[in-house]
Amino acid sequence: MRVFGIDFTSAPRRGKPIACASAVLEADSLHVHCLAELESLEIFGNFLDSAGPWVAGLDFPFGQPRQLVEDLGWPTSWEHYVEQTERMGMQGFETMLQDYRDQRPVGQKHHHRRVDLEAGARSPMMMYRVPVGRMFQRGAPLLKHAHVSVIPCRPSEDDRVVVEAYPALIARRLIGRKSYKSDRKSDRAAELLENRRDLVERLSAQALLEEFGLKIVLDRAIRESLIEEMDADALDSVLCALQAAWAWTRRTEGWGVPQESDPLEGWIVDPGLVSAADVAAVRH
Repeated sequence: MRVFGIDFTSAPRRGKPIACASAVLEADSLHVHCLAELESLEIFGNFLDSAGPWVAGLDFPFGQPRQLVEDLGWPTSWEHYVEQTERMGMQGFETMLQDYRDQRPVGQKHHHRRVDLEAGARSPMMMYRVPVGRMFQRGAPLLKHAHVSVIPCRPSEDDRVVVEAYPALIARRLIGRKSYKSDRKSDRAAELLENRRDLVERLSAQALLEEFGLKIVLDRAIRESLIEEMDADALDSVLCALQAAWAWTRRTEGWGVPQESDPLEGWIVDPGLVSAADVAAVRH
């Protein structure tokens, strides 16, 4: 099975492209054979239109918190409210969120999806610092327009499947909360390099193999590239591919998504977020 991992950015360009790891899943081995760069949203859209079968793990929130959707009176259908946010444009979406936050009390300005709370992820309403809200506003409409199966927001019989990934979950398992990347030159460069080396080496750890039921196979050139890249976008894309591959192995069990998950919000696929006894078919 072809597997992709995507480290997304809302404004891809030559200096900061979308990182894409291409891999093949054979039995319990995920062979990473290519690290690519997608320099525009148009190229990313073309990727979504590429022929299947494949599964891809994308590192951005597919949905917004149900509380926000209901408070604003948006349609309680993923496709319809994504279409509404697309029509707003980035500026309109940002203004709408700011107006909403201005009316909320301190401590209740950024809602979280249930999966964000369980994963320790940021609110998809955030527009700055880690601008996952911008990623949603750019990325979710592209998923809506594509004919791919979007788990669990819009599952279908299409042989191209996208799942929401969150590489920080794997990094935390392996090296804790240690920082391993920076977008700028840093006086901690040597420390970050060693943390990336540690993270890459631990991808073959027995504990990770037991949890995911998979092992990652990297050739020497790719391994060194992942260690050397300061911003670690390619490394994150490989971690996304691992989560996507795990979801593929659970495709008959709802792709590893809990039965009580909310299709309006979406869900991050990861064995740490659901027990084996808790998976069931995604609700249609």
